Amino acid sequence: MKAKEMETMRENDISTLKSKVDELKQELFNLRFQLATGQLENPMRIKEVKKSIAQIKTIIREKEIKSIGA
Repeated sequence: MKAKEMETMRENDISTLKSKVDELKQELFNLRFQLATGQLENPMRIKEVKKSIAQIKTIIREKEIKSIGA
């Protein structure tokens, strides 16, 4: 995910971010399935999706901490 996309993600609420994580997890599952069957065209996409999931989970955690402290 690009930096500009991450900034727009920070503007979303937690439920929207969690649904995005669910979508990315589904995509990751499909990519792994394609890898196992030998149909995966871009193996680097797996790394990109995993990184995006981690970035969004970090944003969710930041929002949770901020809401507890506020």
